[in-house]
Amino acid sequence: MEALHDASHLYEVEARAEHAARPGFRITELRLAHKQKVPWHFHTRVADTFYVLEGDLRIFLQQPKQEVLQGIGEYDFVPLLEARA
Repeated sequence: MEALHDASHLYEVEARAEHAARPGFRITELRLAHKQKVPWHFHTRVADTFYVLEGDLRIFLQQPKQEVLQGIGEYDFVPLLEARA
């Protein structure tokens, strides 16, 4: 299976805005309604950093397996996963 470069079309969010983009770097703001979610996924070429502007955010990590809860002004870094052999 070939990896998707952008899977954002696979899930709905209230609003999406790209604030900056250059090779290897992108700042995208997502506004999710209370019942909306981004499906679990992983990256092998990029890492994610989350910063909460409003409300709460819950992130489920696989390595290590844990649930991270964030509130306004909090952030978290989710490193990329090593490519699986």
